[in-house]
Amino acid sequence: MISRIFPWIVAVALLSVAGCKDVNGPNDGDSPSSIVFPLSGVSYAQHVQPLFNQTCAITGCHGDGTQTSALRLMTYDQLMFGGTLVVIRNQPDQSMLVLRIEGRIGERMPMNRRPLNQNQINGIRAWIGEGALNN
Repeated sequence: MISRIFPWIVAVALLSVAGCKDVNGPNDGDSPSSIVFPLSGVSYAQHVQPLFNQTCAITGCHGDGTQTSALRLMTYDQLMFGGTLVVIRNQPDQSMLVLRIEGRIGERMPMNRRPLNQNQINGIRAWIGEGALNN
């Protein structure tokens, strides 16, 4: 049982270490609302990564540059193979990414910024449910 829970504890700790500094100023509403996800057929390149670029993969959060979190969200490989179990293919309810953006575990992401809207959360859930492909 401990061996199944330990990766979750490590992932929560890594994602919660210091959080995101809002070095780019407060989110004024223009972003992330400009990214709209379809109900199905979600594309990593057209939907997920552009959303990350606007809301997560920024200096002080999960981008390249100064930050305290080990998780980087600049590329698909960083998300899927960066050493932190964030996405479990076909299992959005067990994926740390979904749990964090929904605020069900730890502090809601993106930290110190407006939450993702329901369409974006549903889109990320759909992308993971569809296999979290690099498409």
